Amino acid sequence: METINKKELKDPTIYPNEEVLKKILGKSYQAFCQLVKLYDNNEMPYEWRYYNDGKAWLCKVQKNNRTIVWMSAWKGYMQATIYFPEKYINEIYMLRISENTKEIISKTKNVGKSKPCIFEIKNQKILKEFNEVMQFKLLAK
Repeated sequence: METINKKELKDPTIYPNEEVLKKILGKSYQAFCQLVKLYDNNEMPYEWRYYNDGKAWLCKVQKNNRTIVWMSAWKGYMQATIYFPEKYINEIYMLRISENTKEIISKTKNVGKSKPCIFEIKNQKILKEFNEVMQFKLLAK
């Protein structure tokens, strides 16, 4: 997925608290809150941390010490990425997600031997598809 927008949260001294995220996400902040509720409902703790290699704050979402989702803040939306080993790619395309989402996933370049499934959380509509992919990740071993 090509990105024209720039990743936010580059200052290591500014923690991405509610006030900071509201300013960056704008209208999509409510969708982000629903996303966080989804994590809470699935008992998935999340943690913001500054990563020197990427020079930005990222949020890691885990279940039983296994990373399920990585999030980064962009101007106007939150980007949530779920990585899958190559062996699961065909099964992803069989999930109840739109053809558009499948196309976006298929066109996204692999990272090593993993396929990133990238979701731009701009509104609550995408959360159903995101949850479908996330639930598959939770079941995949």
